[in-house]
Amino acid sequence: MIHSAVPQGPSTSGYAVAKSFTIAVDAMGGDHGVGVCVPAALAALECLPQLEVMLVGEPEALRLTLGDSANRFNGRLHVVPASQVVAMHEHPRDAVRHKKDSSMRVAIDQVKSGRAQACVSAGNTGALMATAHFVLKTLPGIERAAIMSVIPAEGGHTHMLDLGANAGATAVQLLQFGVMGSIVAGELTRLPRPRVGLLNIGAEDIKGHEIVQAAHRLLQASGLNYIGFIEGTDIFSGKVDVVVTDGFTGNVALKSMEGIAGLISLAMKQEFSRNIGRKLMALCARPALMAVRERFDPRRYNGASMVGLAGIVIKSHGGADRIAFTQAIRTAVREAEQDVPRRIVEVLRAQS
Repeated sequence: MIHSAVPQGPSTSGYAVAKSFTIAVDAMGGDHGVGVCVPAALAALECLPQLEVMLVGEPEALRLTLGDSANRFNGRLHVVPASQVVAMHEHPRDAVRHKKDSSMRVAIDQVKSGRAQACVSAGNTGALMATAHFVLKTLPGIERAAIMSVIPAEGGHTHMLDLGANAGATAVQLLQFGVMGSIVAGELTRLPRPRVGLLNIGAEDIKGHEIVQAAHRLLQASGLNYIGFIEGTDIFSGKVDVVVTDGFTGNVALKSMEGIAGLISLAMKQEFSRNIGRKLMALCARPALMAVRERFDPRRYNGASMVGLAGIVIKSHGGADRIAFTQAIRTAVREAEQDVPRRIVEVLRAQS
């Protein structure tokens, strides 16, 4: 039975009144499916007493994976049946049209109906965005939803959007990304006025094509704490809290970050294992190396927000392990606690 405080309608303004938060988990999505999603959900339930979880998927697969755990959480764990699965390389259009009983679609439906305050999925990104758009729609005044995630940076982290939902963006849409990014960063990190920067090929006002130039002018007049154009190196500098760009550029930047992180890790392993002297040096440096590894562990930052939708949808990395997927669930709970969609609507109304 779902907690009685959970609203039973598709409103975007009533989530925060609930003392507990129900998260719908697409248990079949991602590279590992139930093998990761179920243990991660159980781990989240262990450490978050205010959490309820709806595991959405094929009932027999969930039963076998859950085992005796199904009855451990005093009614805070629920199984919601779904007969289909969206494949990782399935075309988004086919997922929307032909997979109406997929675990992804049914999980999003729980948010639409108000039975859950957020959805988490590690499934096909394009299908998730398309299905969420179709079922939930965008918030009033928002033209396009965007994918937003946390990026490690000097002194902490920054938030970046769009990371792939929209290959291109107009100047108005980039402005809206800035507004939404500022709200989410402010709500989740308690920053009163997050610093917003627009990613460009240079920091000078004359740089960039006409779309970023037009967005620059709109952001300057927006009332946001807009610091102007930033370059790629500024993403990690700690001088900005929100990085705004289109989805094509943002996704290329994100994948480049992942690639260079993997290259550095590989190079360090190779150099520290080159000979016995290097291996001894590695033993001495192990505490520092482990601290660096933990600081930049991508699992700590897993869980991208699909901001701008009339409901909370969190995209986990498809290859996430249990720790990373648990972090995505935590992100969903934080956004539900702060009622992010309602806050976006309030700010947009105040600016209009």
